[in-house]
Amino acid sequence: MKKSFAIIGCGHIANRHVEHIRNHPLGELVGVYDINTDVLQAFAAKHQVKAYSSEAELLRAKEVDVVNICTPNGSHSDIAIRVMEAGKNLVVEKPMAITAQSALEMEKVAEATGKEMFVVKQNRYNPPVKEVKRLIENGKLGKVLMVSVNCYWNRNANYYEQSSWRGTKELDGGTLYTQFSHFVDILYYLFGEIENVNGIVKNLSHQNLIEFEDSGSFSFEFVEGGMGNFAFTTSAFQKNMEGSITIFSENATIKIGGKYLNTIDYQVTDGFDIQDIPISSPANNYGFYEGSMSNHDKVIDNVIEVLNGRAKVMTSAKQGRKVVEMIGQFYGCVK
Repeated sequence: MKKSFAIIGCGHIANRHVEHIRNHPLGELVGVYDINTDVLQAFAAKHQVKAYSSEAELLRAKEVDVVNICTPNGSHSDIAIRVMEAGKNLVVEKPMAITAQSALEMEKVAEATGKEMFVVKQNRYNPPVKEVKRLIENGKLGKVLMVSVNCYWNRNANYYEQSSWRGTKELDGGTLYTQFSHFVDILYYLFGEIENVNGIVKNLSHQNLIEFEDSGSFSFEFVEGGMGNFAFTTSAFQKNMEGSITIFSENATIKIGGKYLNTIDYQVTDGFDIQDIPISSPANNYGFYEGSMSNHDKVIDNVIEVLNGRAKVMTSAKQGRKVVEMIGQFYGCVK
């Protein structure tokens, strides 16, 4: 059965949602809304789609099955709650929220209304991530000893000056929310919750651009056993360098690497090497910077398959909340 979508927030990532909704044989885009009238009209004209005059009009529209929230991070929770209370299913861009309390409120409303919430965590679909997840579920790796996450990207002045909300504590939230929440998600997705977190964050090269850190380093332990570390920066010279997770376990050492967890860069295993990895989707390219892998087509497909009763939600409200809580653990240890 065909499912109709509407989008709230007409920024850069919304273009990706439009593309994949329309490319899906069972997807239909029926309208868009943005609080900035000029942005809204330009976006609607570009994509030749209806521009709703208000959020309220969009939420009253009987033709809308699913609302995709593509607004600044700090606004996600309030809009999401209104969407679900209006009886619509929800797709919310990462991060789900920028406080654990807001994420919990979203989860509770989803449970109370019975509406489906899909959190956009497209790196779960990366072929190397899927293969490592399979190995873990099959018990191939044995005991996990240590996991090392390295995120070395570049975000320059053009990036932050492109949108007024970027770099603000209120609407952006922090580098781990906007740039690296996908990596925190994969850390949680593969290895579970963490504890005993220690670390440091600093703003090394963006003092006049952002209200929070651009770099940090953390150590922690996994609740289920093993230790880990997470190092990140947006001060890499000129361009993104690396986004990787290296796993040291009883039966293997595996590095999921590239810039966006899209390659197997190293593996020594006890006879279960990962082979014939499909070519990953290209990175999201926004002109003068790149983001994580472009798997939004798989996110939209999961939405439609779930709503048609043929699949389970890839990233649920609870899982999205757990990632927000994990980011809170990182930031909380340095306050």
